[in-house]
Amino acid sequence: MKKTLITLFTAVALLAFKPIADSTWTVDPAHSKLGFSITHMMVSDVDGTFKSFTATVTSSKDDFSDAVVNLSADVASVSTDNDARDKHIKTPDFFDVEKYPKMTFKSTSFKKTGDKTYKVTGDLTLKGITKSVTLDATYRGTYTNQMNKKTVAGFKVTGVVKRKDFNIGANFPTAALSDEVTLTANTEFVKN
Repeated sequence: MKKTLITLFTAVALLAFKPIADSTWTVDPAHSKLGFSITHMMVSDVDGTFKSFTATVTSSKDDFSDAVVNLSADVASVSTDNDARDKHIKTPDFFDVEKYPKMTFKSTSFKKTGDKTYKVTGDLTLKGITKSVTLDATYRGTYTNQMNKKTVAGFKVTGVVKRKDFNIGANFPTAALSDEVTLTANTEFVKN
């Protein structure tokens, strides 16, 4: 009898087990922006964006506490709203876009630090150099788009990296351009 009950409970447990499927979310480029800011001559900030990028978030949990982020940006799409400066920062002095056309980020951890805040650590590759960076993420919420009935989640991600770690503008002193570059991403992701 005891053996039969154990077998019955085991069978029920196995049948009741339902693996949790990962959800994949894809960035909505029309409602997302990937940018940076650097201090020029120690007195003002110059902002820029990457106009072309893709990103996904994969998670099996509704609170994204096990999320994996993958991002790829077309470095040649950089824009600082100044044609002469944009042309210069695409050269080997800065991004060297012909040799290194992509910037990538792949998270290695996505740790919850508060109700809607996270520390996202991952490998950032820029100009052929990969460094581990930690960014701050704020989950802005989820809603259902009434036009297409798709679920959308919003995140704001910020962090600071050092340009010299990636050999960006290595010949420019910090008095001309700050070594610290602030990264900011305001994103909407659509659930697939």
